Amino acid sequence: MKFYDISMTIHPEMQVWENIQAIKPHFDRNTSGYVTSTTMELNLHSGTHIDAPLHMLNDGDTFESISLEKLIRKVKVLDLTNAKDGISRTDLEAHSIFEDDFLLLKTKNSSFAKNEFDFDFIYLKEDGADYLIQKQVAGVGIDTLGIERSQEGNPTHRKLFTEEIIIMEGLRLAEVTPGEYLMVAAPLKLIDTEAAPARVLLFEEGL
Repeated sequence: MKFYDISMTIHPEMQVWENIQAIKPHFDRNTSGYVTSTTMELNLHSGTHIDAPLHMLNDGDTFESISLEKLIRKVKVLDLTNAKDGISRTDLEAHSIFEDDFLLLKTKNSSFAKNEFDFDFIYLKEDGADYLIQKQVAGVGIDTLGIERSQEGNPTHRKLFTEEIIIMEGLRLAEVTPGEYLMVAAPLKLIDTEAAPARVLLFEEGL
């Protein structure tokens, strides 16, 4: 069964939000005799991760509210590589989107994945989020560390969270052809947090 690992690799020099050095992963390795043990310091929004509503809503649910049943399911990878600046309602209307779809948005971000943060990344605009809410999708993922940028008040996040739409960020979709897949997204089993890093796999068969 062919599958794609669409997760970012965690390492000390990986890309982090706005190149903030303080949130780069840190590994403290200690070896005593033949026993090696490593302590890792990791921001929960590092690499491929899933956000919970608490990330942008003060009274939002924490991560344990997102069950695995919502993360092991059919998904659609949409080709949005022609989107400029941000993904708008018009961009999304060109695709077949239905109630309960879980969408992974493949943009130009996938072609420029690197260790340096791209401040001009393609994001989901507010009117695009409004359209996905109207279509009653179950979740949306994108191939950059943030689903939005340069929007006062973070309306994309906040509107999606209010409608209980799952947000997944930091995907790596360069090798993935648009279409339908079986997704297995396995986040760390955390409680009382606003996010969790995840290993995300797409399977071509088993739909």
